[in-house]
Amino acid sequence: MTPQRVTLITLGVADLPAARAFYARLGWQEHSQSQPSTAFFQLHGQALALFGLSDLAADQGRPDTLLGTGAVTLAQNFATEAEVDQAFAAALAAGGTALKAPEKVFWGGYSGYWADPDGHVWEVACNPFWPLAADGTLTLPDAP
Repeated sequence: MTPQRVTLITLGVADLPAARAFYARLGWQEHSQSQPSTAFFQLHGQALALFGLSDLAADQGRPDTLLGTGAVTLAQNFATEAEVDQAFAAALAAGGTALKAPEKVFWGGYSGYWADPDGHVWEVACNPFWPLAADGTLTLPDAP
């Protein structure tokens, strides 16, 4: 077993049909394993799920809990600043909310933030110190 991994990220959403529509507008394709109560999206080596907030709380064994979005940021890295700008614009066109427009940042890269309709925060970034594979996957390089 490899303990240092994430295989599924589940986002609790207030309105599942609206969340499905938002991610579809981003160009994401639902997987055939999707169900009426859960939307699945295949990622590189992992999956993303959208699940109603009350159903998620019940599944976690705490049905009376009001779930929020928490202090989590999901991130997409891109090879160029232009790709970051395109992804940011696509998120806003799909109905996302701008939190911080992409800009050069203190650590030497370029990044911005947007939120989906449920407030889940996404970062779009270009990190010149983390080269991406041709398929967009990231393997952290060893320190120099």
